[in-house]
Amino acid sequence: MADARIHPTALVDSAATLGAGVEIGPFCVIGAEVSIGEGTRIGPHCTVQGPTRIGRTNVFHGHAAIGGEPQDKKYRGERVELEIGDGNVVREFVTINRGTGEGGGITRIGNRNWILAYCHIAHDCRIGSDCVFSNNATLAGHVTIGDFVILSGFTGVHQFCRIGAHAFIGMGAFVNGDVPPFLMVAQEKYARPRGINAEGLKRRGFDAERIAAIKRAYRALYLGEAKLDEAKGALAEMAGSSEDVRAMLSFVEGAERPLLR
Repeated sequence: MADARIHPTALVDSAATLGAGVEIGPFCVIGAEVSIGEGTRIGPHCTVQGPTRIGRTNVFHGHAAIGGEPQDKKYRGERVELEIGDGNVVREFVTINRGTGEGGGITRIGNRNWILAYCHIAHDCRIGSDCVFSNNATLAGHVTIGDFVILSGFTGVHQFCRIGAHAFIGMGAFVNGDVPPFLMVAQEKYARPRGINAEGLKRRGFDAERIAAIKRAYRALYLGEAKLDEAKGALAEMAGSSEDVRAMLSFVEGAERPLLR
């Protein structure tokens, strides 16, 4: 802790480990078995409970509650963990819980994510990298989120759901089924697919040929009269010439919950 800057009002447990250049703001509480990587900044009034490992150059704004016990009645105090990667921005009043013993024991968040005010990430979630969670986005337990996913404000995701890479979930959508990669989802009574996230794919360097292949796969999966098994057969035919379609097909075939369709 020699190179860390700790405000005099902060409480840091002697069993915590702070890397070089870590800043701990006023009135923070850092618990035992917390490891914070170099260059990470913890803003005022934050709490970090362990076991929690936080990587390098993250920024936590005021009143974030990180590494709390899971909100699960089956939790009996077993050792469970939270792991956060590098370069994430976590805004005000975000809550991120540790895992559960029956759910794998760990909640894991990747790198370079923006997690905006009042978001909640529940126990045993797996979050990729380069995602944006807008204000009040809420994940129930055991949710898996791929890379480059955008959750708009007030999105809610049901437990055990998966959202594939590059998907865009519109404001206020309640997601109660798996969302394959590349899709754009908007809200009616429940969230329903509304095309692919074409604009986001362009911004990330997908060329016209790749996007056209994804659109064809989307049409086969969502716009025809085909049953799901028939649609998967059509995707399998397209997959030979498109890595992106192969990713969609692999996602669909790995479903444990009904496909959002």
